[in-house]
Amino acid sequence: MILDTNALSAFADGDDELLRVIAEASELYVPVIVLGEYRFGIEQSQHRNTYETWLAEALTAMEVLPVLESTSIYYARICHALRARGRPIPTNDAWIAAMAVEHGMPVLSRDAHFDEVPQLRRISWPTGAY
Repeated sequence: MILDTNALSAFADGDDELLRVIAEASELYVPVIVLGEYRFGIEQSQHRNTYETWLAEALTAMEVLPVLESTSIYYARICHALRARGRPIPTNDAWIAAMAVEHGMPVLSRDAHFDEVPQLRRISWPTGAY
């Protein structure tokens, strides 16, 4: 399962409902795009040291997904399809979606715009519903 930034943030904050969903996952992946967004957020936080320490520990249990040349093919196709339907999504989320489709994994996120992406399965919480 791929974590979106809002899922990573909720994980760091110990959201019980999210932790139940994560407990069911066999493996956790975090896209490098998500790491950039999360680190940007904690850069501005008054709890920066706490979150940086949490992240360093959490990353030992997750695999970081890089953007590959092959990812750019999925990204281009997704952006083209969404634009053609008049339903574009934020650029970083398009990259996250591209990674999810490329690797055939669901995205754990509260962002409903991921539902616009063909071939992408989004899991949300508190219910774990798609």
